[in-house]
Amino acid sequence: MLASARIASLAAAQWQALSFEERLAMGLFVPLALLPVAAPVLGGYVLSVGARAMILAIAALSLELLIGVAGLISFGHAAFLGIGAYAAGILASHDHGTLSLALPAAILSSALFALLTGSIAVRTRGVYFIMITLAFGQMAFFVATSLAPYGGDDGLTWPTRTLVLGTRVLKSETVFYYVAFAALGAVYVLMGRLVGSRFGRVLRGLTDNERRMEAIGFAPYPYRLAAYVMAGAVCGLAGFLLGNEVEFVSPAYMHWQRSGELILMVLLGGSGTRHGPIVGAIAYLLLEESLARFTEHWKVILGPLLVVLVLFGRGGIAGILERWRLGELGLGKLGGACATTARTQGERVLRELRQVAAQVAAQVAGALERAIARAKASAAALAARWRRCTVGAGEALLSLVLILDRSISTAIARWRRR
Repeated sequence: MLASARIASLAAAQWQALSFEERLAMGLFVPLALLPVAAPVLGGYVLSVGARAMILAIAALSLELLIGVAGLISFGHAAFLGIGAYAAGILASHDHGTLSLALPAAILSSALFALLTGSIAVRTRGVYFIMITLAFGQMAFFVATSLAPYGGDDGLTWPTRTLVLGTRVLKSETVFYYVAFAALGAVYVLMGRLVGSRFGRVLRGLTDNERRMEAIGFAPYPYRLAAYVMAGAVCGLAGFLLGNEVEFVSPAYMHWQRSGELILMVLLGGSGTRHGPIVGAIAYLLLEESLARFTEHWKVILGPLLVVLVLFGRGGIAGILERWRLGELGLGKLGGACATTARTQGERVLRELRQVAAQVAAQVAGALERAIARAKASAAALAARWRRCTVGAGEALLSLVLILDRSISTAIARWRRR
């Protein structure tokens, strides 16, 4: 009893010594590590969902490097996911699907595509960067649909999962789950080191104040290009794992909708943190799996939920957790915040209604003024026409009288001469 109590006290002391970031990381990774133990109770399908969630979390982490650190919103990020899966799948279809070939090919092919497209894309910013990455992503999508020897629109079915030292060890769902878990842990640590390094600080500085960073000697282009290539390589790793998970790859992996889903995962979890994309990927996949059981139009339900989160959950799920840690989300404060939000929204609606009413009144008054002006102009034009008509009629009548008088005088003169 004393030993167990001492162990518990030491564990509590170690837990108190951890930072909030480290506690949250343990809260994420420990349940993920123990999920295969609970799989016999929850069902074997849980391992597949968990592995897919971790793979998408790796892709979301790579996108977070661009959105949260470099300030670049890429709408073609799914192209790297598909390229990594296609590189490993094509090698597998030619009986070269070994780990020593497929994994480097997936990462290098995605990194090469990122280097070629990023050398052009990172020269732009804002909406131009979004549109050019969307264009490159769709270009990769249509190239994949034209690969007739590798399935074209129908996609490419892998003969088997990637071989490890000539064995099919990845065919085991538990082994593959822990491979994905290890990859997620490695990427999580890598992103933490990268963001905390001099390179990450320069990227954040360029996002905050590019002109000042240029003034002290840091050129934006090479740093952003390097970040773009790193994000593409990490997403290629996710594509390699995703292709192995389903033993299939199709052009749909590269579609812009998949890129939009990755952006939603980052924003749902909370951009600017390492754990946010992981939480967002898990939450998005769980919402998809649960809502899809009720209706095939589950996105109609997901959309309003995301709108509510954007309105009331500033910073995503990670932001909500941070405010809860700081004590800003107690029941009283939450009720006060809801009341304040409702009052603010009501005042805004009233202001908009007043503005609309004022605009409608101004439009009605303007229309009446224009109608009165048109009526006056029409009346003046009619009066002018009437005057012209009466003057013309009088002149015609006078001319007729003169003609008749002249004719009568001429006739009388002729009669007298006779």
